[in-house]
Amino acid sequence: MEKVRIDDVDNDVQPAAVMRGLTEPLGATDLAINYYELEPGDSFAFAYHSHEIQEELFYVQSGTATFETESGDIAVEAGEIVRFPPGELQRGWNRGDERVVALALGAPLSYGEQTTLRECPECGERTDHDLTRRAGASSSDEAVVAICAACGTETGEWTRGSTPGEVP
Repeated sequence: MEKVRIDDVDNDVQPAAVMRGLTEPLGATDLAINYYELEPGDSFAFAYHSHEIQEELFYVQSGTATFETESGDIAVEAGEIVRFPPGELQRGWNRGDERVVALALGAPLSYGEQTTLRECPECGERTDHDLTRRAGASSSDEAVVAICAACGTETGEWTRGSTPGEVP
């Protein structure tokens, strides 16, 4: 048995005010689990995306998360849970005025291939992107950078504790 206090787990570099990866601290080997707190305008993910073999579930504890999907937006309110099967494109946002608190669960632990789509101003459309972690002199300088796979344009950068002015 493993037990962790969520507040004791380090905050990761994400487009969310708080993202604490709980998989490793809990010693999980077959399930990904992440804790999120999203301020208005924050997102659960760096891009509209899908996982080849992992299904994802999001349990919203408070607030309302809005998920962009191929069939339109879906609102998931406090006390509700949503499931995305492998291969389904989605991206969750906090488009409301109050903080969203949620747990994300993914199984199996491996994503397989991941499709990562973001708007590229140079290409003029949503294109596949590569996400790269850029190490800094300290953990507070670490960043995640999104680069368009088609033209090489950088379309986003996230550092610990800050999110870009991205429009959902």
